[in-house]
Amino acid sequence: MRTTPAILALALLFSTASLPGQEDPHAHHAAGVATPAPAATVPPLPPNEAIPPDADGAKAALAKSPRHGEWIDLPLADGTKLLTWVVYPESKARAGVVVVIHEIYGLTDWVRGVADQLAEDGFIALAPDLLSGLGPNGGGSEALGADVTKTIRTLTPEQVAARLDVVRAHALKLPAANGKSASVGYCWGGSMSFAYAVAQPKLDGAVVYYGSSPAEPAAYAKIAAPVLGFYGADDARVNATIPMAEAEMKELGKPFTAHLYEGAGHGFLRQQAGREGANRKAAEKAWAATLAFLRERLK
Repeated sequence: MRTTPAILALALLFSTASLPGQEDPHAHHAAGVATPAPAATVPPLPPNEAIPPDADGAKAALAKSPRHGEWIDLPLADGTKLLTWVVYPESKARAGVVVVIHEIYGLTDWVRGVADQLAEDGFIALAPDLLSGLGPNGGGSEALGADVTKTIRTLTPEQVAARLDVVRAHALKLPAANGKSASVGYCWGGSMSFAYAVAQPKLDGAVVYYGSSPAEPAAYAKIAAPVLGFYGADDARVNATIPMAEAEMKELGKPFTAHLYEGAGHGFLRQQAGREGANRKAAEKAWAATLAFLRERLK
């Protein structure tokens, strides 16, 4: 396969998205198994139904959702079936498409909860399991269990771009879709959302939640869509990649806005009960800004 500049940018991004020797801020979570309860010193928060549920509330939120969600299998070029969760808004009008890119822990109930909230807010949301076919017996995130984080690092840049393209192409052909598309991703998925803006010039917008920016300056020249980023101020590893993105996008005259939330840490949308209320405050502000951005870009 011919290596393009966009693929090179993705490759460089993969090298920085999860650095060896650093403690994984979500190491106590594992895809495919129930999320552990918060520590006893951090009481659970009452849900704010205007934003996605946190990790502990996702299963209950999905169970009571009135929206139509369904599992579909999207065929890849190598014959693999890309398992994807699709949720539709309850609306008469055609809707914009949002591709939800999961964390390094694969496709979980929490990611599906985010997709469901996006549908409640008026979008067609598709959350693919990018680990489809890589688990035992051809399974994905759930089949991999504790091996999910190790396996996701074996995904090549070509695979990520190709899989997201398949999801986006399918979504844009849906009768209920209006022809506009954006990506939103979290942690590893946030890095991939930024990278997808590099690889897919027809994307209408990209949202990055606490994901690393592309490491290669030349990558930014490939971006056509506006990029919006949300970061916990207490997340130095990821935040160290923001200045290059700001400088390169500004020099190129391309829209990039980064929001940093004081007191919030990495993964604040998923861990809303953490950091003495700062994570919940960050989640509420970030979600409102996300909706404003998506409504403007996908109308």
